[in-house]
Amino acid sequence: MSGRGLVIGTAVVLAGLAVAVAIVTHESRPPELNPGGTLTVSDALGGGGAEGYARAVEPRPFQFPEDHGPHPEFRTEWWYWTGNLETEDGRAFGYQFTLFRSALAPEAPQRQSAWGARQVYLGHFTVSDVAAGEFHASERFSRSALELAGASARPFKVWLEDWEAASVGESTWPVRLRAETDEVALELLLEPGKPPVLQGDRGLSQKGPERGNASYYYSMTRMPSRGTVRVEGRTYAVKGESWMDREWSTSALGEDQVGWDWFSLQLSDGSELMYYQLRRKDGSADRFSSGTWVPSAGAESSAPVRVSREDIQLTVLDTWKSPRSGGVYPSRWRLRVEKLGLDLTVTPRLADQELPVSVVYWEGSVGLEGTREGEPLTGQGYVELTGYADTRPRPQGRRASDSGR
Repeated sequence: MSGRGLVIGTAVVLAGLAVAVAIVTHESRPPELNPGGTLTVSDALGGGGAEGYARAVEPRPFQFPEDHGPHPEFRTEWWYWTGNLETEDGRAFGYQFTLFRSALAPEAPQRQSAWGARQVYLGHFTVSDVAAGEFHASERFSRSALELAGASARPFKVWLEDWEAASVGESTWPVRLRAETDEVALELLLEPGKPPVLQGDRGLSQKGPERGNASYYYSMTRMPSRGTVRVEGRTYAVKGESWMDREWSTSALGEDQVGWDWFSLQLSDGSELMYYQLRRKDGSADRFSSGTWVPSAGAESSAPVRVSREDIQLTVLDTWKSPRSGGVYPSRWRLRVEKLGLDLTVTPRLADQELPVSVVYWEGSVGLEGTREGEPLTGQGYVELTGYADTRPRPQGRRASDSGR
């Protein structure tokens, strides 16, 4: 969500689980989609089976580097990186690199096969080539058996075959991201930048009214990044800033929630804003919509400030219709936060940054301009939009009880 927060990864993994366990690995170029033939976010989040898993029910102490690693007692989790990069001459790229873990069962399977596994991993990798007006997206998944995929805290590493994020040395930082397809490749070295930001109530991010309908969630909001991007056979040296979201949970969209708009924005004054707006069936913003503003490193007070649905005025200024899925997405916004003096206009750098994968969603690079307390601002970031390309009505009488981002 990116952006970052709910359960797009869990949704995809669980929805494609039958395929994932039957086919050991899978990577695909996004297919052309037929209206009515895609999975919906609501359907993907409608599964039960939370028994036996840990739940996010109250704040907990976070420990690093341990919490950078896996939390297998929860049903789902994800490592979510997005960023905006440039060459020396100003050619712009955006990227998304996401690895998701989803448990098949609360306990390890009782079988001797080396292929037996309790965990499934899924990855999404995209590159937005702004100058060329091209968006490249790929999906991959595998079970955790035979070292095909997995995660560890010491040393930090999460991988899906040769897609990986891993510590370079014995300490956690820097971390190297690597992903490659036939069309594009990314290799980046990420430094931590600012300390981790605990989202929600001391890291407990409540998504709905029921106990346990929440995740543990922290962000690294401004990570200096440098490395290379390859597109169409040419490699570019790039540098810029990345954003990392980490969540783990055993929770889901509520019964009346159909999707979300997720913003992770890096402002030119050194501050950052994360905000997710959960949408209800009637189109209104859910009361559990939430966010955090992170002051600049040199601010008088460095304490993050929580923002609620009541603090945010989010107005859609334009829309874009996907030629593949038929989904109509917001494509430009005015975002105002009166208590922070913020008034921003957020614009996608490419209109088409839709991922036509197992669950169709839009996630892409955005630019922004506006003011804070009357002073001009610019910036960049990422936005995630889900639930707009669902082409089938949600079945009645089902209870969406569990999942995560």
